[in-house]
Amino acid sequence: MKIVIADKDSVGNDMDYSIYEELGEVTYYDDKITDENAKERLAGAEVLVINKSQITEKILDAAPDLKLICEFATGFDNANVPACNAHGVKVANIAGYSTPSVAQHTFALLFYLMESMKHYDEFVKSGDYANQSHFCCLDIPFHELEGMTYGIVGMGNIGRKVAQIATAFGAKVIFYASSGHSDCTDYEQVSFDELLERSDVISLHCPLSDKTRNLFDKKAFDKMKRSAILINVARGAVVCEQDLYDALTQGKIKAAGLDVLSPEPMAKDSPLLKIQDSTKLMVTPHLAWASTEARTRCLEEVKKNIIAFQNGESRNIVNP
Repeated sequence: MKIVIADKDSVGNDMDYSIYEELGEVTYYDDKITDENAKERLAGAEVLVINKSQITEKILDAAPDLKLICEFATGFDNANVPACNAHGVKVANIAGYSTPSVAQHTFALLFYLMESMKHYDEFVKSGDYANQSHFCCLDIPFHELEGMTYGIVGMGNIGRKVAQIATAFGAKVIFYASSGHSDCTDYEQVSFDELLERSDVISLHCPLSDKTRNLFDKKAFDKMKRSAILINVARGAVVCEQDLYDALTQGKIKAAGLDVLSPEPMAKDSPLLKIQDSTKLMVTPHLAWASTEARTRCLEEVKKNIIAFQNGESRNIVNP
């Protein structure tokens, strides 16, 4: 079986891709499969592994032997499922591999903001702490997560993990089911408006859909507490960036931590670039999913999908 692995740079060149070589003849590309290179790169290929490559009709036409597309990801909107169906190509994704990593990063962003870590780190490194007589510095007060109301949008695997951690810190967890339904009974389910009004912290763990696109807009920010902190590790387009900029600069909410943006990479004219105060806004470049352990699981899950396909089994196929 000929296997082509593209988008290798998006998962990291520190990973061991040799795990696929026992499955067949493997060719690796750091960059994406495109309309221009597909005919050459996919000649004779039966399996294509991608992350950010956008599958088009032209790519599928150029790869008549292709039988399976595997995603190095949970999302598969880039795979063009209707076109794959028309060409008889199956699409397989992976799920759950990044849950611990994303949950951990959620709280890394939150505590960085809650305790003004950048401010105090710079205070020490500048020499100001060594030059003062007092034993501590308390110029920016901080609060405990214990006793706060922690709101979650999207109670899937990651949302539940975050809820467990927030509960361990002593927070009261409430959640809004962005899909309109959830069978989770461990935490209080509320309406979107109630979540906005009650929450001290809100973190986003929902997929991007027609229901969630620009869910956090001016109307939403107007209903939040002025002391609230927003964390987005879901999808960038769930939050309207201009409205978030306005909310932060006008003091409608206290702070925001983002790991996702729209588009990605960040737009050069994004209004968020104007906010240089890291006690108000913290942005990381879409890395919450990417602990070494999570990326290792990612590769292993894709391998299991390929093995299942070779054995005539359906594993994580999104278009059965």
